Amino acid sequence: MMKGTHLTIPTLETERLILRAPESRDFGAYYEFLSSDRTAGIGGPHTRDRAFQEFCGLIGHWHIRGYGRWLVADKDTDEALGVVCVMCPESWPEPEIAWSVFARAEGRGIACEAATRSRQFAYESLGWNRIVSCTKQDNERSIALAKRLGAVHEYSHDHPDLGVLQVWRHQ
Repeated sequence: MMKGTHLTIPTLETERLILRAPESRDFGAYYEFLSSDRTAGIGGPHTRDRAFQEFCGLIGHWHIRGYGRWLVADKDTDEALGVVCVMCPESWPEPEIAWSVFARAEGRGIACEAATRSRQFAYESLGWNRIVSCTKQDNERSIALAKRLGAVHEYSHDHPDLGVLQVWRHQ
């Protein structure tokens, strides 16, 4: 009899999206994103090998913390559109809702829809009552989304790798 660890990553839905566990077929879209200049604010761009390690880490956070990052997919086509999460890496000041949308999905409200659903999961399923979003000071799109989600800038956090991050508290 084989013994081992079994991991469950919940699948969430919105009107247009599926938030699900990453699958090997999603790596191409994820690598395209992580190898682009768009990831400078989150430690990128990355090589293919580093992107693969990060991709595997999407699932690892679920195993270690019991929550983590979902692949955001189009509900009709299952096309990979981005990543959204509730997470708390070691260097983070508090548990966070974070989002990254792939270039072809920008400007469609995907990040807002996915972040709203992940926040609902954090409050209702995890029982959290405090959560933040962290963003670089010059990331105007993420700051605008944090405001749109009702978050309020509360303080700055000096991250050891990413530098100063603004911390936005969700109400």
